[in-house]
Amino acid sequence: MKRWPEFRHPLFVGATLVYLAFQLNRRALHWPLPELLTSYLGDVVAMPVVLSLALAAHRRLVARSLAFVLPDSWLVGAWAYVSLFFEAFLPCVSTAAVADSWDAVAYAAGTLTFRYWLNRSPGPVRPGH
Repeated sequence: MKRWPEFRHPLFVGATLVYLAFQLNRRALHWPLPELLTSYLGDVVAMPVVLSLALAAHRRLVARSLAFVLPDSWLVGAWAYVSLFFEAFLPCVSTAAVADSWDAVAYAAGTLTFRYWLNRSPGPVRPGH
C-alpha cells in the first residue's frame, strides 16, 4: 500500500511548494512580485494544503478508511470558518490583520481546487502494495 497518498498528489506537492516559496519570499527574500500574487496566492494555495492535511488525519484517526472523502458541507464549513476568522474576527483584534473580501474568494478558489482534484479516494488498495 502506498503510504499517505494524499501527500503524493502533484497538486498537493505543488501547492505546498508554492506556499513555502511564497512565505520564504515574504519573510526573507523580499523579491518584488505582482500585487495580485502577493495579495491572494497564499490564500488560494493554503486551502488545498490545509484540507489535504485534514483529510489525511480524518482518514487515519476517525474514519479508518482511505476511501473517505470530506463531504461538501464540511468544505463549505472550512471555507466559512477560515473566511470569517481571517477576514472578520482577526482584523478586529489585530492591527496587523486587514479585512479583504477578495481573500474569501481566494479561499473559495482553493477550496474548490481541493474538492475537484484532491478530495478523492486513492482507488483500490491491493494487498502487499
